[in-house]
Amino acid sequence: MSRTLDGVTVVVTRPAAQSARFIELATAAGAHCLAYPTLLIEPLALAPAVAGELQQRRWDWAIFTSTNAVSLALANLPQPLATRHAAIGRATARALEQAGLRVDARPDNATSEGLLALPEFAELTGRSVLLVKGAGGRDLLPSELRVRRATVLELEVYRRVVADPDPTAVAALHDALASDRRVIVTVTSAEILRALLDRVAAGDAARLRQQPLVVPGSRVALEALRQDWKGPVTQAATAEDEAMIAALARAASAG
Repeated sequence: MSRTLDGVTVVVTRPAAQSARFIELATAAGAHCLAYPTLLIEPLALAPAVAGELQQRRWDWAIFTSTNAVSLALANLPQPLATRHAAIGRATARALEQAGLRVDARPDNATSEGLLALPEFAELTGRSVLLVKGAGGRDLLPSELRVRRATVLELEVYRRVVADPDPTAVAALHDALASDRRVIVTVTSAEILRALLDRVAAGDAARLRQQPLVVPGSRVALEALRQDWKGPVTQAATAEDEAMIAALARAASAG
C-alpha cells in the first residue's frame, strides 16, 4: 500500500470492536492511529412481543445493517432467521459469509438508499422482511419497505452507549493537539461526532474543531457544521473502511 499517511496522526472514534481493520489499513498507509472510541455497543434482548412475532412466520428476507447486527443476532437469536440475507456494506457482508451464510443482496453504495435501489426490493407485496439493526437511527428503511407493501419486523439487537473516555487516550489526544503534529479526525456518524465533542475538555474541543475531519457523506458533514467545526471536512462515499481510507488520503494530501 502507498504510504499516503506518513506523518499523520489519525484520531479513530469508532467503537473499539469496529475499528481494528480501519486502524490496520491506516497504519499500513503510514498513519499513527490514536484510538478514541466514543461509543460502546450494548446487546439488547428482544421485547417479548417482538420475539413472539419473530416465531410466527417463515421470513423471506433478513436485512443486516451492520457487523454488530450480524454478530449479536447470530449469537442471541434462533437460526436461520430468514430464507434470504441482505447486507448493507461490504464489512457486514463479510461477517455474514464468515458465519457461513450466503449474502443474496448487497448494494454497492453502503446505505439504506443503496439497498432500496436494488431490484430485489423494488416490489415487496406479500413479502416479509426482518430488519436487524441497532436501536434508533433513521426511519427511512423500515418506512420505505412498508410503503412497498412488505411486512416488516424490526429486530433491535444492540444500542450505542456513550463511552467514558479512557484517561490514556485523553492524554494522548491532548498531547497530539498541543503538538505540531498533523492530526486528522475521523468520525462515521453524527452521533459519534457529538459524543466526541461532548467528552473532551473545552480547550481540546476547540483545538479539535480546527483539525481536518473525514466523514461519510453529507449528513455527517452537515452535523459538523452544526457543531461549529472550523477545519476542512472531507466526505467519503460511505462509512466503509476502504472509502474512509481513500478520503483520509485526500484530506492528508490537501493539507
